[in-house]
Amino acid sequence: MGCRCRLPHKIACENSGQDITDHFEDILDMIAIGKTAHREVDSVKMSRYACYLVVQNADPSKEIVAQGQTYFAVQTRIQEIRQMDEYANLSTEDERRLFLRNELAKHNTQLAAAAKDARVIKPIDYAIFQNHGYKGLYGGLDAKGIHQKKGLSKSQQILDHMGSTELAANLFRATQTEDKLRRENIQGKAKANETHYEVGAKVRKTIEELGGMMPEDLPTVESVKKIEKQQTKMLNKKKDNDE
Repeated sequence: MGCRCRLPHKIACENSGQDITDHFEDILDMIAIGKTAHREVDSVKMSRYACYLVVQNADPSKEIVAQGQTYFAVQTRIQEIRQMDEYANLSTEDERRLFLRNELAKHNTQLAAAAKDARVIKPIDYAIFQNHGYKGLYGGLDAKGIHQKKGLSKSQQILDHMGSTELAANLFRATQTEDKLRRENIQGKAKANETHYEVGAKVRKTIEELGGMMPEDLPTVESVKKIEKQQTKMLNKKKDNDE
C-alpha cells in the first residue's frame, strides 16, 4: 500500500536521521464518489515535519508549494526571533557566554551525528574534520594553532575561553555545516572536511565584510565553567535564603 519509490522528501527524512515511518504513515482513506457511494484509497498521514519536507522538496513554481515554503520560512524566522529575544534579554556578557556555550554544545552533538552519517567515524577522523572547520574560520589555524595563539594550555578547551562574539561565529559555523552535510547528503571524509572548511571560510569572510575582528584576534577570557560554577553557587545560596 502506498508509493514505495524513493521520493525526495523521504530521502531527506532518512538523511536527517529520522525514521520514515514515524513521519509518513500509510493509511486507507475513504473518498466520496457520487452522492452516496464511497471508495477506499491509499493515502498517507504525515507529521508536521513530514509536511515541511514535502514542501521544501517540491516545485516552488507551483503556487501552493510557494505558499507552503513561505509559511515554513516565516515559522522558522519566528523561532529565530524568539531565540534572539531570549538572548537579547540577557544583561551581561557572562550570561550571553553561558547561553551561547550551551547552544554550541547542543549543536556540536548534532554536527557530530551529521559527520558520522557522512562516514566520519573514527575519533581521529572527527578531530581532523573539526580542524578543517577551525582552519576555515581562523585563517588556517587548527586547534593546536588556536591554543598557541590564545595562550591556552593543551588541557584547556578552546570553546570554554571564548567571548560571546567568538562563540556566535562558531555556533554559526556548526549549524551551517550540519545543515549542508544533511541537505546535500555529503558522503566521505574528504568531502565532509572540505564542506566544514568552506563553511568556516564563508563565516570568516562575512565577519570581514562586516568589519568585525577576526576570531583569532579576539581576547581570551576566563573559562565559562568558572562562571557556571559561580552562578550555580549563587542560585543555591538564593534557594537556601528563600527557604
